Amino acid sequence: MPSTVLILGAAGRVGQVIALAFANAGWQVRAQARKALPATLQAHRRVQPVMCDATDVPTLTTAAQGASVVVNALNPVYTEWDRLAQPLADAALAVARASGALLMQPGNVYNFGREMPALLTPTTLEVGNTPKARIRIEMERRMAAAASEGVDSVVIRAGDFFGGPGRGTWFDMALLTKLGKRRFVYPGPDDVAHAWAYLPDLAQVFVRVAERREQLRGHRRLHFAGHTLTGQAMRAALELATGQPLRAAGMPWGLIRLAAPFMPMWRELLVMRYLWQRPHALDDAALRALIGPVPHTPLPQALRCSLSELGVAAAAGGMPAHA
Repeated sequence: MPSTVLILGAAGRVGQVIALAFANAGWQVRAQARKALPATLQAHRRVQPVMCDATDVPTLTTAAQGASVVVNALNPVYTEWDRLAQPLADAALAVARASGALLMQPGNVYNFGREMPALLTPTTLEVGNTPKARIRIEMERRMAAAASEGVDSVVIRAGDFFGGPGRGTWFDMALLTKLGKRRFVYPGPDDVAHAWAYLPDLAQVFVRVAERREQLRGHRRLHFAGHTLTGQAMRAALELATGQPLRAAGMPWGLIRLAAPFMPMWRELLVMRYLWQRPHALDDAALRALIGPVPHTPLPQALRCSLSELGVAAAAGGMPAHA
């Protein structure tokens, strides 16, 4: 019998990519969303829509019956984290508890606080010295505590996303905003290493880990290394991908600081500025020990695909956009 997975937030950027990866791997996918699913999911014969609110635990528990995995791909906008992140995570945990499914969730590096070390492992000390760090730490603490009730869970931690449909990440909302003017906007010093996750690779990791569901008991944290790049390296890679030189430009942090009291999103960005000032990379040794070789699209190919999805022309010749 094919395995079944319930994806919460399947209409979102991360949820779409993960849902499609499971469906293409032969899983039966139940895709929760409050709105119509994207066309790529609607057209897939292995995808069944579940139209309800993400906090409708009774409906989701029914949808999760027979599923071996529940993926929490819900991610409220930055300005709504305080209000929505924990209730959404609690709902996902309740569904996993009621159904007996493995709960999987994408994680990020917020847990390690403003002074995070350069190499992050699953055992690195977590420091709740920012609001979002405290939220993420509490979300994962509740998942770990539920292990005593028989709830199995895994957090797959990754860097900043790029690739996949739509917009809304640092990659497309900052780095690429002036690309048409041949400018590369970078939020921090260009010699500081930064962790990136190409979403299609991360989605494949979710599938590979889910295939080992029987080995996953209790609560685990796994790290996805992805691509670790300085701003200089990212700029050079984008120049290669676009076939044009790019002039470096910084984020207008002074203006953002002045406007932050009046603009909630800019206030949130200012709090997270440290992510671009602290070098960091993720150690994926535990992930490799579990699944073997980790999916890793070469950076030139990943960037060409990402630019194509965003409608940005890639350089002619060389590697095709969808190789």
